[in-house]
Amino acid sequence: MGIGIGLGCAEFPFSGAAAYWRWIDMCEAGGVDSIWQTDRIVGRQPFLESMTTMAALAGRTRRMRFGMNVVSLTFRDPVLLAKQCATIDMLSDGRLLPAFGIGSPLAPEWQALGMDTKTRGRKTDECLDIIRRLWREESVDFSGAFYQLKGVTITPKPVQPDLPMWIGGSTDAAIRRTARIGTSWQAGAREAGRSIDEDHYGAGFAFHFGSRDAPGVGKAMDAYAKRTGRDAGHAFAIGDADTILARIAEYVDAGVSKFILRPLGGDDDALLVQTRQLIEQVLPRAEARWPKHRKTSDL
Repeated sequence: MGIGIGLGCAEFPFSGAAAYWRWIDMCEAGGVDSIWQTDRIVGRQPFLESMTTMAALAGRTRRMRFGMNVVSLTFRDPVLLAKQCATIDMLSDGRLLPAFGIGSPLAPEWQALGMDTKTRGRKTDECLDIIRRLWREESVDFSGAFYQLKGVTITPKPVQPDLPMWIGGSTDAAIRRTARIGTSWQAGAREAGRSIDEDHYGAGFAFHFGSRDAPGVGKAMDAYAKRTGRDAGHAFAIGDADTILARIAEYVDAGVSKFILRPLGGDDDALLVQTRQLIEQVLPRAEARWPKHRKTSDL
């Protein structure tokens, strides 16, 4: 089973647009599989808006695929989001990897926007149904608890005939949601009478060539532990190329084949150096160890 190693951003870690595009250009030229942007709408930390970023990446790149990790559907209008995804997929000639989720109950949007977390699961289910149908059907009627549609059509449709729907989440409900609608995640779908291809399971972690004492690394690990209540040791790979490859291998042994890795560094130059080291020291060894079997669609 071949693997795909992509890179991602949570908080926007660069000083500005110029540094960000240098990073993207390096990833495009260096064989990185895909770019992923964490979705956050409000907050004091700097986050790029996901759909705008996907559109910009469609114009800047020619090879890499790109996705949002993950769009919280309850904060978005499903018809507009379906249209945005279809447009970006068309303009990028089929390189969009849309990923959707329910949204963390700890996210600042709930209180800031006056929204009820108790209905987020049901709203997400309705949004997923609407988006999936708009991508595939000529005209959509929908009657739900939260959304009402009559004869809605979007054109053009996505270039990818079966545009993948990556579903994020760690609850039982998220697993059931993936089993019913999603095409990619970290769980099977037998109870729903469906199956997910063996190369459609993903995982992610932060990495750093060096020690946890480097600028920005220890702080990131401490923040993760505080936010999640979990040991940051397994969510971060800190060391050398062997350390990062070993962490990838652990996931591959468990059936994971798609990765979103986040470089850690104290400034623009450090992030670019980290990315260059991954491209030069890890990607070739990963490709040699887990060669890809080319298909019409890699995901």
